[in-house]
Amino acid sequence: MPYLTSTPEGTARAALRTGFGVPGLAHPLLAPAEWADLTRPGTPLHWVVLDVADGPGAHPDPHCLEAAGRLRNGGVRVLGHLDAAYGARARADLLWDARRYRDWYQVDGFLLARCPTERAELPDIRRAVTALRTLGAATHIVLGHGAHPHPGYAENADQLVTFSGAWSDYRWSQAAEWTADYPPDRFCHFVHGVPRGHLDEALRIARWQGAATIYFTDRTDRGGHIDPWETMPGYWDDIVSRIGTGVSE
Repeated sequence: MPYLTSTPEGTARAALRTGFGVPGLAHPLLAPAEWADLTRPGTPLHWVVLDVADGPGAHPDPHCLEAAGRLRNGGVRVLGHLDAAYGARARADLLWDARRYRDWYQVDGFLLARCPTERAELPDIRRAVTALRTLGAATHIVLGHGAHPHPGYAENADQLVTFSGAWSDYRWSQAAEWTADYPPDRFCHFVHGVPRGHLDEALRIARWQGAATIYFTDRTDRGGHIDPWETMPGYWDDIVSRIGTGVSE
């Protein structure tokens, strides 16, 4: 079973409080039912990303403010979407977008999408994260690598996205050995193209690899032409019931 890690048998990494990290639904006007579903009591949400227009947009959007407010009033973290452009984005630009997210939508933190993975970019990301944390006392930072980065990144964020991709790759994936030194609530997995009949297998992989925050969907990227995260999976109610209720934080 390629997805098993080197964690000794019996330590199980099994006592997980698994929940969802929603990486970015379509705009509330385009997906009103999906945003409403997220507010249902008992939905095991760790956080939801608000991506207005590849960032906070040019001006406050009342529909996004309302959607974010409903979630925050229900005790769910809302994160602003920031594009790190694999380390090419200027820190000043990231902070400009972050301040607008804070001022307009009162977000609880940020997902740095397209975060680099190499050691060479680590100092720049460290400085960016340090600056982002000055915007609020409890700023939750998720680094959206999409693959296992240099382990030094784990010291600079609350969570790392160590897998983002297709089910065909996920089912044969392996966790980096260094991740066993951290608790499961430090890692996130986003997987698209997961068939309903393989949900239990996908959940087992996440548990064995030690990722407590997940998002699985049957939507696909159609060869990279669409965003598979913009709509909820067709089996949303099913996967919510499998994970259980009362896990929101």
